[in-house]
Amino acid sequence: MSDRGGNDMESGGETGDIRRSRLSDYAELSEAGPPPAPITEPEPLNSDVVAQGQRQFAALLGEFRRTAVLVPTDEDDTPLVGDFGGIRWIYAFSNESALTRFAIARGEGGREWPYQRLLGARLLDATVPAVSAVGVPCGVALDVGTEGEGALFPPVLGIVPEAAAVDAGADAEGIRG
Repeated sequence: MSDRGGNDMESGGETGDIRRSRLSDYAELSEAGPPPAPITEPEPLNSDVVAQGQRQFAALLGEFRRTAVLVPTDEDDTPLVGDFGGIRWIYAFSNESALTRFAIARGEGGREWPYQRLLGARLLDATVPAVSAVGVPCGVALDVGTEGEGALFPPVLGIVPEAAAVDAGADAEGIRG
């Protein structure tokens, strides 16, 4: 392309290119869709909403700890896990229907799925630290594949033992000392 305008062949050039109008650049931009919305500051969190969310999660965690869940296993009776976001997640299901939905979502609904029935507390207090001992943080993913019903129990203090928590040793503001 030429920035001089006109045909380069006429001006002694060899390329024969004609300068492209800047209007075509704008036309291409408009074909790409509207520009992204400007980034704005998030609204401050309402402390009542945060407190309500914390209470709801604490109730969910308490119920999970008191409830037996199904943990699918491999041929060695090792819990089935998935890695995501630098965390190894142990799959757990509240019932056989949820496990079936997961199997179907994986395209493996036709095979038999062996599982162990474990109390949620045992899963968080014993299994998570055992899996974390290999050097990868571990949490529990409950009812993966069940839209709107699942929950994540990440490897943080208050959910798993300190030895398995990624935030162990952090001060009140989350900064490691």
